[in-house]
Amino acid sequence: MRAATTTGRGPERGPSGGAGLAPRLEVLAAAALFSTGGAAIKAVRLSGMQVAGIRSVFAALTLFVLLASARRRPGGREAAVGLAYATTMILFVLANKLTTSASTIFLQDASPLYVLLFSPWLLKEPIRRRDLGFMLVLAAGLGLFFLGLDPASATAPDPLKGDLLAILSGVFWALTVVGFRYLGREGGGGGATAAVLGNVLCCLLCLPAALPFSAVQPADWAILAGLGIFQLGLAYVFLTRALEHVPAFDASLLLLLEPVLNPIWSWLLHGERPSPWSFAGGGVILAATVVKSWLDVRGRGTPGRPGEPR
Repeated sequence: MRAATTTGRGPERGPSGGAGLAPRLEVLAAAALFSTGGAAIKAVRLSGMQVAGIRSVFAALTLFVLLASARRRPGGREAAVGLAYATTMILFVLANKLTTSASTIFLQDASPLYVLLFSPWLLKEPIRRRDLGFMLVLAAGLGLFFLGLDPASATAPDPLKGDLLAILSGVFWALTVVGFRYLGREGGGGGATAAVLGNVLCCLLCLPAALPFSAVQPADWAILAGLGIFQLGLAYVFLTRALEHVPAFDASLLLLLEPVLNPIWSWLLHGERPSPWSFAGGGVILAATVVKSWLDVRGRGTPGRPGEPR
């Protein structure tokens, strides 16, 4: 799951006229950390609700300790965004337990389609004619996943149900992104507060279904701690710091390392092989996102904003 944030500062320029190398490496480091989520979730011998809940405990503590802006008292808006974020994380983990890592990340990456649908209602941002074409391409990419469904396997026992949960995760991720954009307009670090609150809510929502923890082995605790501290927490810190210097469009492109690496880790660690249709659908979604981002930046003359942590 990926993270990003916005700041009031413009990008810092290096000698070549762009951001320096170090911030870009931080974006790549964040993307690499995010990409480990699918394989690590599959490696834990616990239910999806247990994984989501325990991971969020470690993530909330990490963000609270490392980000001063995350310690402000949340209000109603932060709570609403946090709830959408918590739902996203739960659905993301459940989907990873049922379908391939590639399908989960690619289907969630179709979230810009839902952002466009929600923006006129929640952000008062109208849908442009060009956006309609983008929405049709994304819809076609989603359809490819169901033309040739991944076969059931040990790491993907119910691909159809998992794919549907991944789509729902993308819907709630879109609501989360819209919410972070809304909080970003107000300033004051509300996004970081909502990120911490989202992890707390995720833990609370999962707790009834996660108990008891008696089956958790030391290896499971180690993986869950790594997921919370590094895959979510430290990655978010890296990205938050880097986006003070790297233009958002550049960061969006660098973050595409996540969906590229995600299925590779699952293949190396679990031998998971998604169907060609899944890769085709994912390729359509990623290509459409890159093209739209480039057209938007060229049309505005200013960088856009990537999403928030997932």
